[in-house]
Amino acid sequence: MNFSRRQFLKTTALHCGAVAALSPKIFAAEKKARPSVPSASFVTGKSGMHLGTVTYNIAKDWDVPTLIKNCTETGFEGVELRTTHKHGVEVTLNAEQRAEVKRRFADSPVKLWSMGSAFDYHTPDPAKLRQDIEDTKKYIVLSQDVGSTGVKVRPNALPKGVPPEKTLEQIGRSLRELGDFARDHGQQIRLEIHGAETSLLPNAKRILDVADHPLVGACWNSNATDLAGAGFDANFDLVKNKIFTVHLRDLYHEDYPFRKLFQRLKGIGFTGFCFAEIPESSDPIRVMKYFRSLWLAYQGLL
Repeated sequence: MNFSRRQFLKTTALHCGAVAALSPKIFAAEKKARPSVPSASFVTGKSGMHLGTVTYNIAKDWDVPTLIKNCTETGFEGVELRTTHKHGVEVTLNAEQRAEVKRRFADSPVKLWSMGSAFDYHTPDPAKLRQDIEDTKKYIVLSQDVGSTGVKVRPNALPKGVPPEKTLEQIGRSLRELGDFARDHGQQIRLEIHGAETSLLPNAKRILDVADHPLVGACWNSNATDLAGAGFDANFDLVKNKIFTVHLRDLYHEDYPFRKLFQRLKGIGFTGFCFAEIPESSDPIRVMKYFRSLWLAYQGLL
């Protein structure tokens, strides 16, 4: 059959119009059926350690729901609740309130791993020392009640006029007593390597040797004094078998061997928490995400 030019153009126009009318539905169906492409991740493995944050200071103004929300969003797995901060988890909580704190963390991906006290046991005043020990016991009970696994304590100084060895032994004996109490409550005592002179690793080792308790260990604190004397490796070796937790400063500091720290921790089979103890920020979520990325990168995982 021979078509005239007018018939040909009319037929072609009708055909194209029909295709055009159908095309949006076809493309819509195609788009709907196309599988979504998962977001890429170049993380090459899982760390044997866990990353958390101390509420001192980046999270000092967050209540418990905010803390859980922000840690979940940034991939932080746990928290150490430093006393006096907005989370409000203190010995003044009643039984119902303690149970609610425990439930909130249990229902989330974030672990309440440690309670950060400020007790230190170096005082030369016997009455104050006894009060500090008894108050720490109350804090240990709180830690058990809210589902935490241990309490961070610290030395803060070597008092003037007192022989250093006497103070170190006093701290160690105090920790031994607290270790016995903690055993009955399923807790650990974690001695933060902290304070003028008491942050020197030989002094920290002496304290732990006097304590001589399986539930009393160190919270490695990433201090400048870790490099003093015989150097980082020798100082690490002094307490390597007693490291229970780790505190990390900002990882961008070039004056501290963070990559070596993670290598040494891996070498001793450390599987505990490394807690970021960093300043507050006007953009904390972004800072925490950067912190986690650098933490992974230093371990060769990103």
